[in-house]
Amino acid sequence: MATPEDLEVLEHIYQALLKRWPETRIEPSLDRISALCDALGSPQLSYPTIHIGGTNGKTTTTRMIDSLFRELGYRTGRFTSPHLESFLERISINGLPIPAEGMIATYNDIALYLDLIDSRQPHPISFFEAMTALAFVAFAEFPVDIGVIEVGMGGEWDATNVVQSQVSVVTPIGLDHQEYLGDTVEEIALTKSGIIKPESHVVMAAQPVEVATVLMARVIAKAAIPYREGVEFSVVKRDLAVGGQLVSIQGVFGLYEDVFIPLYGAHQASNAAVAIATVEVFAGVKLDDEVVLKAFANVESPGRMEVLYRDPTVIVDAAHNPHGAKALATTLEKEFDFESIFGVLAILGDKDVLGVLQELEPVIDRLVVTQNSSDRALPVDTLFDLAVGVFGSERVFKESNLRTAITYAMEQCTLINQVSDGVSAVIVTGSVVTAGETRAIVRSIAGIEDYLEYEE
Repeated sequence: MATPEDLEVLEHIYQALLKRWPETRIEPSLDRISALCDALGSPQLSYPTIHIGGTNGKTTTTRMIDSLFRELGYRTGRFTSPHLESFLERISINGLPIPAEGMIATYNDIALYLDLIDSRQPHPISFFEAMTALAFVAFAEFPVDIGVIEVGMGGEWDATNVVQSQVSVVTPIGLDHQEYLGDTVEEIALTKSGIIKPESHVVMAAQPVEVATVLMARVIAKAAIPYREGVEFSVVKRDLAVGGQLVSIQGVFGLYEDVFIPLYGAHQASNAAVAIATVEVFAGVKLDDEVVLKAFANVESPGRMEVLYRDPTVIVDAAHNPHGAKALATTLEKEFDFESIFGVLAILGDKDVLGVLQELEPVIDRLVVTQNSSDRALPVDTLFDLAVGVFGSERVFKESNLRTAITYAMEQCTLINQVSDGVSAVIVTGSVVTAGETRAIVRSIAGIEDYLEYEE
């Protein structure tokens, strides 16, 4: 465990990073991160990398790929964003968040370089760029056998795109971050396809035709080798199982039967197929069946259809756009048998809020709108008015903050469950920020020891 002194230093580091440009303020360029990595000796080139982009499913797919490599005996470095509760989660070494002493040492290694590049560039290094560099250096120092790197936003000019990946992965692409990526899925796909490297392998989840057309044009232009879900690999069978699902996947080099995945939703089966194909094409062979079984039995995806509590059942999902909300709604409808569902929604103001509400409306019986602690949170009164327009006034309630909203929903579900033969549940969604705060709130309500933000 981290010492109190370590926790104090980590808090100082985190606050110093937060004073930099926020992740939501984008100046599309690789100039700063390229200059920083050059000054650091290009640590991102000292190990092979897998690069994962897309709109939805990136983090879960990244975690699945990481689990497969670890089961194969690789020492892995995994970089994901954003974090749920601690910024240490973003940098994972062999499946665990970077330890306190590791983050402190790595930050001390690069702090002067951050200041140096700040002094030489028209814009300072951002929070995300600094975190990306920290991950690259930590993985080089560990050292890792392979880096599994998730794109932050977009692709072409994302800070992670200074890697020279052997395999690029593109998860499903939809509308999100239009203010930076474009107003159409074609424009967004073009930006995200920027991670595809010359003569590399490219693994693609199933995409809309217009997206697939853009991606394949980039593949051809880069003389890359494509592997497409539904063509070179696919999910051939999926059955519901206690605690998840049982799937059979036709990989690039062979069939994997009866693989248990402790996650819910058809989209997670698709993510698993993409992960298997990715590791297959990197290795160039069919994977050992036992390796695949063990890797997926141990996979986790915090904040993604995660059951946090029983009696009443409380599920949290980080869906923050219509595509994610549709996957959430489909999973609730097809894989759970709840008599009624209380939704708790706290979403950011720059999202397609109406699109999210419309996707959730068919499966949510009563909706409690609220807001999380982000300065980008959509005000609860604004969200309430939008929700009433979709759900009707009798189905929508509002609470001033996330804790009171969750408490209210849990209390109402408990009362219903006491007088009904069926089971009612609470689903909390709308944002990664909402998911992270919900995990802490539910633990507190349940009387579980508080999460140590910087625990090892």
